[in-house]
Amino acid sequence: MTARYDGQAEWYDEYIGSNAHVTTQDIVELLGPGEGPCLDVGCGTGLYLDAIRSTGRTVAGLDRSADQLRLARRRDPAPLLQGDATALPFAAGTFGTVTAIWVSTDIPDFAGLLREAARVLRPGGRLLFYGVHPCFNGPHIESREDGAVIIHPTYRIKGWHKRSPWWRQGGVRDRVGMSHVPLADLMNAFVDGGLAIERVYEPQDRPVPSVLAVRAFRPV
Repeated sequence: MTARYDGQAEWYDEYIGSNAHVTTQDIVELLGPGEGPCLDVGCGTGLYLDAIRSTGRTVAGLDRSADQLRLARRRDPAPLLQGDATALPFAAGTFGTVTAIWVSTDIPDFAGLLREAARVLRPGGRLLFYGVHPCFNGPHIESREDGAVIIHPTYRIKGWHKRSPWWRQGGVRDRVGMSHVPLADLMNAFVDGGLAIERVYEPQDRPVPSVLAVRAFRPV
C-alpha cells in the first residue's frame, strides 16, 4: 500500500510540526472533555494523538502512509494501523469519537471517509473535522503577504490538483498536490453520510479564515 506522503514523512513532520501547537489547542477546545475510544483517521505522523488523549479519550490512529506511521510509532504509544480511510477495518459502532484532521485535501473520496466514520461511530458518537477552508484555501487561492487572498475563477474545479500557479514552491501542496472539495460538497458529505451537523467553526484569528472545523454526531 503506497501513499503520497511516503518518502515525504520526515520533511512533512518538520514542516507541519512547527505550527502544530495551534492546531493542538483548537482540537482540545473543539473536542471538549470525553471518554471512550477515539479513532484519528489520517493520523499521519501522530502529531495530535496525545492532544486527543488529553481530553480523556483512548486514542487509536489510522493512516495510509507507512512512512508517516513509522514516525507516529516513534512519537506515541497509541495503537496504529495502516489502512484506507474509506474502508475502515473496524466493526460498526466501535468508537465514541472520530477525528479527521487535515484530511479533506489528501483523500480523494472525502464523502467516503465520512460514510465510514459514521458507520464506525456509536449512536450519539461525535465526529470532529478540522481542515482546510475550501473557500479561502485551495488551488484557486492566491495569498498575499498582508493576509488578503485573491480568489481566482477556478473554485468549482473539484477533485485532485497536482499543480497551481499560486502554490509556494517547495511547500506541501507543491510536493504532494491536493484534493479540492467545494464548500457545498463538503457540507453535504456530512448529511449524505448519515451525520448530523452540530456546529461549524472558522478557528484562529486570521482576517480571512484558512481553517474550517465541523462538529457532527451520529444520530441515535
